[in-house]
Amino acid sequence: MSELLVRAATILPPGSWNDAFTRDTITLGFDDRFRRRRSYTADGGLRFLLDLPEATVLRNGDGLALEDGGVVRVRAAPEALVEVTGSSAEQLARLAWHLGNRHLPVQIDGSRLLIRDDHVIVAMLRGLGATVRPVQAPFDPEGGAYGEHNHQPDHPHAHRHHDHGHQHHD
Repeated sequence: MSELLVRAATILPPGSWNDAFTRDTITLGFDDRFRRRRSYTADGGLRFLLDLPEATVLRNGDGLALEDGGVVRVRAAPEALVEVTGSSAEQLARLAWHLGNRHLPVQIDGSRLLIRDDHVIVAMLRGLGATVRPVQAPFDPEGGAYGEHNHQPDHPHAHRHHDHGHQHHD
């Protein structure tokens, strides 16, 4: 006989629930936060079923409302990333444009950009005058103007051109 898991079918934005209702926390890397349906075991041992209407990126600080009451807090796990900085705000904006032109997930964090490590992209950024260095940090990239399509872990972004209504310019 299989175990019945409590179901989480609603995502609550950060700060929209009382901390007294938090039953557990789940710490996940970026790839494990883009899901529709999956069973999880939270950090404190609570087992639950994430059951959303469509695949959605779970953001750092989101809450997963459990159908039997309570909330599981989502925490983004630190992972190996590359920090990108520029010598000026203008240069940083230019670097961000080049990353966006390649449909890469990018987290804007103050005066730095965070991306996943890709030696081709890192070489391009260095060629554009960026300072890059490896860091360990939670990854919570921007969602993009057209939804969360760029959050799929295997989204073809950096090296292939594909027909989707606009041209890439370098």
